[in-house]
Amino acid sequence: LCCECGQAHPLLDNHLYNFQDEVDDELICHICLQPLLQPMDTPCGHTYCFKCLENFMQEYNFCPMDRKKLSFQQCHKSSLLVRNLLDKLIVLCPFRAECQQTMQRCELEAHLQNRCPGFKKYKSELQRKKNPISKGKEDPPAKGETNTPKDPEVPSGGSSLVAESSGAAVVSLGTAEPGLVNPAFEETEEGENLPQRTSLVAETTTIEIHREDPEEELGMRIVGGKDTPLGNIVVQEVLRDSVIAADGRIAPGDHILEVNGVNISSVTHCQAVSFLRHPGPVLHLMLLQEKGFSNKTAQQDSTSTNREVIHVTLVKRDRSEPLGIKLIRKTDEAGIFILDLLEGGLAAKNGKLSRNDRVLSINGQDLRQGTPEAAAQIIQTTESRVNFVILRQPGVQLGEPVEDGSTSNSSSSSNGGSPVHHRRRPDQNHYRRKSNYQKKTVAIKKEPKESLGITIGGGRDNKNKLPIYVTSVQPIGCLFRDGRIKRGDVLLSINGIDLTHLNYYEAVSALKSNAASHSVTLKALEILSLNSPEPSLDIREQGFSWSPLWITWLGLPSYLHFCQDIVLSKGNLESWGFSIVGGFEESKGNQPFFIKTIVPGTPAFRDRKLKCGDEIVAVNGVPAIGMSNSELIPMLKEQRNRVTLTVVSWPGSLV
Repeated sequence: LCCECGQAHPLLDNHLYNFQDEVDDELICHICLQPLLQPMDTPCGHTYCFKCLENFMQEYNFCPMDRKKLSFQQCHKSSLLVRNLLDKLIVLCPFRAECQQTMQRCELEAHLQNRCPGFKKYKSELQRKKNPISKGKEDPPAKGETNTPKDPEVPSGGSSLVAESSGAAVVSLGTAEPGLVNPAFEETEEGENLPQRTSLVAETTTIEIHREDPEEELGMRIVGGKDTPLGNIVVQEVLRDSVIAADGRIAPGDHILEVNGVNISSVTHCQAVSFLRHPGPVLHLMLLQEKGFSNKTAQQDSTSTNREVIHVTLVKRDRSEPLGIKLIRKTDEAGIFILDLLEGGLAAKNGKLSRNDRVLSINGQDLRQGTPEAAAQIIQTTESRVNFVILRQPGVQLGEPVEDGSTSNSSSSSNGGSPVHHRRRPDQNHYRRKSNYQKKTVAIKKEPKESLGITIGGGRDNKNKLPIYVTSVQPIGCLFRDGRIKRGDVLLSINGIDLTHLNYYEAVSALKSNAASHSVTLKALEILSLNSPEPSLDIREQGFSWSPLWITWLGLPSYLHFCQDIVLSKGNLESWGFSIVGGFEESKGNQPFFIKTIVPGTPAFRDRKLKCGDEIVAVNGVPAIGMSNSELIPMLKEQRNRVTLTVVSWPGSLV
């Protein structure tokens, strides 16, 4: 039985569901005549299941409904609204004898894995059949364990990149290089690599967002920036009923590379927010979107006309030293290409390799039809000298990134997956937390009927469990007259009453009751930015809707962090499906670990609790502070079927 839908079907076919009610005909695929799964829209206005349409287009070149000429590359994902409607269809648990529950379609897999007694019984029986000798002595199988890997999601078109691993992945498979939990290469118990998941598909695409009101906010939250370990800008959340949600093409985890033609892959968080908040009727965005695993290989070689061959030698101090190179392969061109160079790595320091270089050979081994995995094996097993022969298109100019206050011909970020420039100034501490805080005590005398004159946000009942903070200081209250409490201040206590553990309504009640006194003593925390102020960030941030930027929360002391445990389960043949950046480095000291990428179709993606930008505090109760990548990554990979991540999740900046 399929571990996702609980029914028997061929591996490559759609999942099967028992729907409680009759489904509207508008939500039916006219190829399989079932409710749509991974719906795809055609240019002629029809919608089909992804797999149904893909299989049909392998034999025919027209739309099944109106027979108009059609290619699969012309089709695209349906809007987020349609996908949400389909996910909310009510289905019955397939194990009706043991379980009478109903749920939304998107919740069925989690129900089967965690709560369904029928599926638990089925797995136990299956396990006993596999191991008859140990019958009665074995423990129940781990949640999510299955020998059937999840079907890889294939991109629907556009300029596709098949990357070795997600976001912050790097070239070496076995070495612990910064930013890598390699979801493409998880070993089975027999120590063999999965042939089904050789690569990750990442697609670059340019979209236009149209707004009737040029001032209307886009409705998404972003994290990252060159002043954080994440490096580039990542979408954390898309708000319901927003401009972005209505468009349906942007999803959490997408990396934003350009805004209206401006490269933002190496700008600060505040600069990125400023660009994205700029009003206008049309917004042009270039995105990098990870699509999941693929076993596709490039078939055709490309021409080398008007290109030059360059020889580059990098010398490793020892066999395990990483080069700091991110390699990809493209679906439209054979071979291996350099996507990025990690700041401070051997390749970046050497300065002779560049983005978009095609690798022809390494140490004399022909890689013209090779893969990033083959190149990684060669590099990993090399003791000292790594000799590259690369092909470069002369005269190719890489777009200049936007710098804050200065210009540079080369810059870098720890981004993985999006094209950026390479700064050869490793002494710059781009990834340190750039905020600190200052405690202040404000004691004021007031009339009993005079209000404090502030509005607040946050509260421990908030989705992100935020501390109480000031959203506005009104000109009618005593705090405005005093002038020391400002918007964005975190309130710690009032007249000795602790506010840090209260929910929103409890905090409002405490503030109102104490405001009736002749004197009020407030203790607060002011976040001090070490960067120059960004005056443009106050645009469209008036009144009650204001909230602090994501990067502001990173400066809070740890006693105000709200930690939550997220438990992920997987089968032996699966990877966890997320990449990390951060950790201790000699040049930068202790940095927090952040989730950079969550790969579609993996346990981390299906669980839906982990978000890009979440900070990892501990793994299975072991604190992560002070660890390097080379210490934390093996710890994550050692967890076979279950891992508990203790994380702090701050809301991304709203744009």
